[in-house]
Amino acid sequence: QLQLVESGGGLVQSGGSLRLSCEASGDTLEYHSVGWFRQTPGKEHEGVSCISASGGNTNYADSVKGRFTISRDNAKNTIYLQMNSLKPEDTAVYYCAADLKPPFSQCGFSQGEYNYWGQGAQVTVSS
Repeated sequence: QLQLVESGGGLVQSGGSLRLSCEASGDTLEYHSVGWFRQTPGKEHEGVSCISASGGNTNYADSVKGRFTISRDNAKNTIYLQMNSLKPEDTAVYYCAADLKPPFSQCGFSQGEYNYWGQGAQVTVSS
């Protein structure tokens, strides 16, 4: 069974950068689409970014386009989310999620697309 663990969260000043990692165990991520979601208290999960199993398709929420970059390293069984120019409104718990998908299928931000979830990593951006 695939297990996901996020790391790299923390406290950063506005304008700073963080890189989140989502490391998988129990199975290879090579055939999985992976998404990053975030959640703040009282709100639903918000899709932030996703990457297809092949790595050829990526999507970003409008709120993070041009600032966040998703990437995958199948050799390390890890997905990354590089977050630059962070803003206080990026403060949230960030989750990675994965599911088996055909290599070239589009990835999306529907929570129902993903069966495997990590435990979350807190990102706090101070103003």
